[in-house]
Amino acid sequence: MYAVSFIPVNTGYAWADKLILILIAGVLLTALEYVAGIIFIKGMKIKLWDYSKQPGNIQGIICPLFSLLWTAAAAIYIIFIHQFIIGWVAWFVTHLGFAFFVGLFFGVFVVDLAHSLNLSVKIRKFAKENHVIVSFEKLKESVKESIERGKENFKEGLEKGKEKAAESMKRTRERARAKKASFLFAFRSGKSVQEMLSEYFDKMKERRGRDSNAAQDGHSDDDDNQTKNNTK
Repeated sequence: MYAVSFIPVNTGYAWADKLILILIAGVLLTALEYVAGIIFIKGMKIKLWDYSKQPGNIQGIICPLFSLLWTAAAAIYIIFIHQFIIGWVAWFVTHLGFAFFVGLFFGVFVVDLAHSLNLSVKIRKFAKENHVIVSFEKLKESVKESIERGKENFKEGLEKGKEKAAESMKRTRERARAKKASFLFAFRSGKSVQEMLSEYFDKMKERRGRDSNAAQDGHSDDDDNQTKNNTK
């Protein structure tokens, strides 16, 4: 658009000159969009954008809606921005010390461009091997969905890990409490002291009854052995 603004147009009316420049810029931007789309589709097997659902589209690469948007962007630049760009360029020429910052900006741009080209080469290789044209928008959606699924799986795994850890710690505490109860808290079982004492007393009676029976059985065996010896 910067270059289009310098095309010599002289109709005698300033508004007509700008209108012509705006239309030229809109047509050139649409043509540039079409050429870039064809190069990527035919050469790189990548469809960076897809206007197939837009009315009046051509091969899904250009459409009237986006041509109108390009023309509106050109109008904004030519009417409002171009005059400031000329002043900034003139100021920059007289202040070459700021070339460092411009070089830094272009350095970042070149690095990003190299990364994008490397990614495009990998996508082209995949598309060529599988005989497909990769839609960049659908690829981004697929990657986004994959990332979301990964986050969900990570959260689920984390929650399950927390639950398992909590259960394990609970069991460990319960075992430690059962094995190593202190004297003061030895009766902590959810039952009243009276109930625990009753259970203890019942167990004591059962144990004494078993001991008494065992003792009686022992005496009976001794008496039988003694009777047998006397008979002999």
